[in-house]
Amino acid sequence: MLRVELTAQLMRLRTLIALLGLAAIPVAAGVSFASSAGHRNGNQGGLFGASPYSALNHDMAGLEFAGPLLLPIVVALLATAIASADRDWGVLRYLYVAPVTRARLLAAKLAAAAVATGAALGCVLAAGLAVGSIIFGWHPFHVIGAPNLSTGETTGRVLAATGYTLLCLLAMAAIALTLGLLLPRGAEALAASVGFVVVASILNGQSGLHALAVALPVHYWQNWVGLFDPAGASGLMLGVAVQAGWIAGCVAACWVILRRRDPAA
Repeated sequence: MLRVELTAQLMRLRTLIALLGLAAIPVAAGVSFASSAGHRNGNQGGLFGASPYSALNHDMAGLEFAGPLLLPIVVALLATAIASADRDWGVLRYLYVAPVTRARLLAAKLAAAAVATGAALGCVLAAGLAVGSIIFGWHPFHVIGAPNLSTGETTGRVLAATGYTLLCLLAMAAIALTLGLLLPRGAEALAASVGFVVVASILNGQSGLHALAVALPVHYWQNWVGLFDPAGASGLMLGVAVQAGWIAGCVAACWVILRRRDPAA
């Protein structure tokens, strides 16, 4: 089941175009910053300002740029397709009598969504690292306003940032998967998923709605950036707990939806 899901979805033209589009972001940024190699990027601060100093600097800056909106939208595209394709193609009823148990079907879809999410994140990181290595080279990780990080510190923080971002994207994938199973058509689920990202991001930016924003997964998506800030990171463990809660809730909802799903629907 997992092989079928991955073959059917990851090899589709729109999926390949979406993944290539993600990879193009750090490549284009690297080319545009090439003249600043080894120096600060204009007057910008944080990861964007330090992007031209080294390959890993550029890699993390690309992740910060793609993380809040572009990556979640592509993950939503992949997850909703995985959730709804069987119904859109009219083969769901045949899967149920193959026999393929609903538990096995859900497990395959969850695993496929996780692999697709990892592939989307990997495209951004691999492209950023490759173009950064060519244009900026391998140098110590530069933090504006603080000493360069050692190799050990850099490795630990990059792995922590990658793992945290992956968990956040898995929460988005779980939400999109739930909507894909719930709504009648994949296009409707994709629109609802993208709408969720946009509306949640807007709500998160309203200081008067802080009590609501802290319950949304998007509120914590960029907390990892503090790992490369002189002030340090905060809220990472709370972010992990919130993402895990959304994932658990969505998986439970997916199981209920599949249990009640009419194979002819």
